[in-house]
Amino acid sequence: MGANASNYPHSCSPRVGGNSQAQQTFIGTSSYSQQGYGCESKLYSLDHGHEKPQDKKKRTSGLATLKKKFIKRRKSNRSADHAKQMRELLSGWDVRDVNALVEEYEGTSALKELSLQASLARPEARTLQKDMADLYEYKYCTDVDLIFQETCFPVHRAILAARCPFFKTLLSSSPEYGAEIIMDINTAGIDMPMFSALLHYLYTGEFGMEDSRFQNVDILVQLSEEFGTPNSLDVDMRGLFDYMCYYDVVLSFSSDSELVEAFGANQNCLDEELKAHKAVISARSPFFRNLLQRRIRTGEEITDRTLRTPTRIILDESIIPKKYAKVILHCMYTDVVDLSVLHCSPSVGSLSEVQALVAGRPNMTRAEEAMELYHIALFLEFNMLAQGCEDIIAESISLDTLIAILKWSSHPYGSKWVHRQALHFLCEEFSQVMASDVFYELSKDHLLTAIQSDYLQASEQDILKYLVKWGEHQLMKRIADREPNLLSGTAHSVNKRGVKRRDLDIEELRETLSSLLPFVRIEHILPINGEVLSDAMKRGLISTPPSDMLPTSEGGKSNAWLRQKNAGIYVRPRLFSPYVEEAKSVLDEMMVEQTDLVRLRMVRMSNVPDTLYMVSNAVPQCCHVISHQQISSNQSSPPSVVANEIPVPRLLILKDMVRRLQELRHTEQVQRAYALNCGEGATVSYEIQIRVLREFGLADAAAELLQNPHKFFPDERFGDESPLLTIRQSGRCRVNSTPTAETMFTDLDSFVAFHPPLPPPPPPYHPPATPIHNQLKAGWKQRPPTQHPSRSFSYPCNHSLFHSRTAPKAGPPPVYLPGVKAAAPDCTNTTGLGRQTAAATAATSATVASEKQAL
Repeated sequence: MGANASNYPHSCSPRVGGNSQAQQTFIGTSSYSQQGYGCESKLYSLDHGHEKPQDKKKRTSGLATLKKKFIKRRKSNRSADHAKQMRELLSGWDVRDVNALVEEYEGTSALKELSLQASLARPEARTLQKDMADLYEYKYCTDVDLIFQETCFPVHRAILAARCPFFKTLLSSSPEYGAEIIMDINTAGIDMPMFSALLHYLYTGEFGMEDSRFQNVDILVQLSEEFGTPNSLDVDMRGLFDYMCYYDVVLSFSSDSELVEAFGANQNCLDEELKAHKAVISARSPFFRNLLQRRIRTGEEITDRTLRTPTRIILDESIIPKKYAKVILHCMYTDVVDLSVLHCSPSVGSLSEVQALVAGRPNMTRAEEAMELYHIALFLEFNMLAQGCEDIIAESISLDTLIAILKWSSHPYGSKWVHRQALHFLCEEFSQVMASDVFYELSKDHLLTAIQSDYLQASEQDILKYLVKWGEHQLMKRIADREPNLLSGTAHSVNKRGVKRRDLDIEELRETLSSLLPFVRIEHILPINGEVLSDAMKRGLISTPPSDMLPTSEGGKSNAWLRQKNAGIYVRPRLFSPYVEEAKSVLDEMMVEQTDLVRLRMVRMSNVPDTLYMVSNAVPQCCHVISHQQISSNQSSPPSVVANEIPVPRLLILKDMVRRLQELRHTEQVQRAYALNCGEGATVSYEIQIRVLREFGLADAAAELLQNPHKFFPDERFGDESPLLTIRQSGRCRVNSTPTAETMFTDLDSFVAFHPPLPPPPPPYHPPATPIHNQLKAGWKQRPPTQHPSRSFSYPCNHSLFHSRTAPKAGPPPVYLPGVKAAAPDCTNTTGLGRQTAAATAATSATVASEKQAL
């Protein structure tokens, strides 16, 4: 129940709440669909206002309507052309090859889903409820003490008065700072733990402890009759923000006096103070918490308490503009970033607005305001506000704002999360970007990142075509920069008359595109003999024809689209939607025709445990199974940093990361990705690894923490050891199926003392003594010595079995004298194999004793 009145010395002052919901962004709710940023989604579109249908119809001429129809028809025809090209490619394929291509697309689609989730991952911001729980636990800036059963409970007057009518009436009788109020509760059965749980409920909306008494309806009814029934935490905190009852701190802003006098602004308006509560701002922002605690240590707080005046905090407006102060406070009390607060009242002449007038800059857009507010949130260490600004910027991404957002997010002070969303928009809308002037404003780094993606929504022919155009445009800009200043801007300038294609330097164009063209998948260009590809080869931009055009050693042609029939290094085809849909359509048609021959397109879930997926030997560092690499002998202690710059987190945090990784690995979506990408389990593992890293606020370069946690904490176990692989093998990833030749026999020293029980050999075979047998036996020859057959690497045995042995010579059996070293064991003798049985040992000892007695 919100408090509307107060007997506190400082009267309640109504605040502008900014009730407009048109521009509110609620943190924690996501407007992203599971399919990503499709063409139908309005996630990145800017809202330019609502227009009446009749006004819009007046401004739309018949020619513009006809133009829109032509553009729509052109897009549909372009998509139909792509589908036609894919159908022509698949026309001569076997149904199994088409199925293999569709399965490749399905595997890439599963990877795309994991990549999208990884790009959306970020650390969880602390909510108002969690910060209020910490406020009650750590007692920041308390101003009143409650005494119950001889126990002191330091609390905050404003919060209890806003949440509970009982405390509002009780605290109004003792308005002085640090008052001690003895509690007298009439409800029976309330002890100290239960009273503490009630206070915790007023702070957070939850009891914070499990007690059977809270399940008793009678006790709850009695408590509600005595204390009243509070509203939800959000409603009461919003009321506390609107009326500012029991405020104890004011925020003032310093301004440049010269700018104030130049524009005749009112000094009182510039020095307007904003009221707040120490408890709230110290709980939500470590910056304000440290500032208030320093005032307490220096004794400045004692003066304010003595004079009963609110604490004054003066902020530099060049760092924290005053116009954003209300937005910041509103987010602290409500967890909502509402930029409409900036425009709900006339301008009060803040320093940033005056500087904008001096510079002649237009009004800032909503995205630009969110960018500026994002930097303030980082300065205040207010993550909830920072993530709210990120959401606003991501919602503002469109063709018009793409370049500005990419540039801002690429800077060190920009948001990496926003940068990932902008790059995702670029990949999803690449066909639309290529057809606009925005494409020529892209930097080489952003363009390179886009064409490296497997999920780029464009055909390889269009990518090659527009990359060449982008390179030619860059050459024209260089030529324009080189021309004399006398020609700049005249009719004879390059920008006016243009440059013919034959006048461009091919060598310079090749150098400009040298870092981009290798990532164009030439083997997947459709049609194969297209004009774009042949023109690029004539100009020398592409030195070799695609492998699909070259004959193989068998005399046929390789197929660059299929992993099994690829002649060279396989590059998976991009997940281009028209190609994928047409390939599925062709396969469905073939399946209808050949249902009696094959039964395909079934998702084959492997029965192999997810910790035993085979990965490529080329990328062992991306293995999804935790490695157990031991610390080298020359390294005295575990490393304290990873990737040469990132500090290793605490052990508890790393265990939480490993636990989160295991949770993701066992989800149905990740298991499906493993099943569809059986040969590339490392890629699937890396996607979920970087997702975990981003959820815990670490950089992607710290992936080694999850790949080899034993390197940093060698004495700990992280719960990922498989019962089938309990023996750790150093220097080699345990999921590799075939170890290299250099490490094949280097790990046998640990197995010297291990002697597994070997089964007894079969008894020697003695053929019957027949005349024919004796004749054949006379013609037998001794078998030449052969190399001992290799044993399974997972079944270690004695080293003596690996030594070379000579075949026993024909003759009487050798006599072993005492003190003479025995020779290598004979496999045909039951008493000579490795470890003897107890009976054999007793028989041998008895024979030796009888020989001694005979001697």
